[in-house]
Amino acid sequence: MQIENAPILTIQHPGSADSAGQSVMASGVWQVHTLSHKGVLKAINRTLRGLKHKHTLAWDLSGIERLDHVGAQMFWNAWGKQRPAQLKLDPNHEELFGRIEKASAIKLPRQRVSPLNWLIVLGGGVLTFFEHLRAFVGLIGQLIIDIGRFIRRPMAGPWREISANIYHSGFQALGITAMVGFLIGIVLSFLSSQQLRMFGGDIYIVNILGMAVIRELGPLLAAILVAGRSGSSITAQLGVMRVTEELDAMLVMGISHGQRLIMPKVIALAISMPLLVVWTDAMALIGGMVSAKIELGLSFRYFIQKLPDAVPVVNYTIGLLKGCAFGMLIALVSCHFGLRIQPNTESLGRGTTTAVVTAITVVILADAVFAIIFNDVGF
Repeated sequence: MQIENAPILTIQHPGSADSAGQSVMASGVWQVHTLSHKGVLKAINRTLRGLKHKHTLAWDLSGIERLDHVGAQMFWNAWGKQRPAQLKLDPNHEELFGRIEKASAIKLPRQRVSPLNWLIVLGGGVLTFFEHLRAFVGLIGQLIIDIGRFIRRPMAGPWREISANIYHSGFQALGITAMVGFLIGIVLSFLSSQQLRMFGGDIYIVNILGMAVIRELGPLLAAILVAGRSGSSITAQLGVMRVTEELDAMLVMGISHGQRLIMPKVIALAISMPLLVVWTDAMALIGGMVSAKIELGLSFRYFIQKLPDAVPVVNYTIGLLKGCAFGMLIALVSCHFGLRIQPNTESLGRGTTTAVVTAITVVILADAVFAIIFNDVGF
């Protein structure tokens, strides 16, 4: 398609091989609506790049009918951000190039980075950590007050919210925890049986699998899955309520955030997490029994009979305590970051991601604390 008054760039050669005496003539309309046509901008840029380092050229731009800032900037870049020695301009375009020349002469101050910048960043991180810690302790204190009020007046408590959170955080997580637990049990049993077969200790697969799953992997797997699934949901829910100003409306109506939002979620996860731990343990042990049957030929009946002797009952109690503690920590961390989300979508996404990562980290730290406290128990 032919473009009316298309920008044209003509190079006139004097007949010599060098660039001395060469001239460049421009004509047509050098404005954004003509330069943006398909193929025009690409061809002109290719031509201007070939002329960029030739400083002895004579430029004649008097034939240009109309010129805007986009076209003038293209010439300015081709000249190396300085006027060529031989330049012929239309007087109407002189002001445009003058503005571009003044703007190019402005030197922005370079931002100096202090050699102690790492100390500033470290100090800011420490202050942010303690600020989060202070707010988290305050959240725990408010939760204790709300639970005390709930115990004194149980009939006025948020039973419907607690039931709904148990359903969403517990029942709806049965599928994913069962699948992951079953697969982890298969993998752990398969790898352990490979090593035990080398030393003739096939029967000890029950001890390894039972202790690892019931005491450590079961609670930890369930907590990580719930932190990724339900923790992100809690943070996103509170964040959306912040964006839509529902949290502010609740305060105006005299409804406590802790009583109606935080406490039901903490109680629900404290109830549902131990049940999910038992469920994950059972599915992981079933997967381990299947793998042991295939790899070592151990029957299901033998595995079930030896499991109570291999794993003392106190380990079940430790696993349930871990589940309850992990559930409360996940709910508190998710609510903490959910309430701190600003009323914009960027803060919502960043807060949800931070909540999940922090919840998983706190769960792993809590698991390490449990391991230290109950170091000599259950073996």
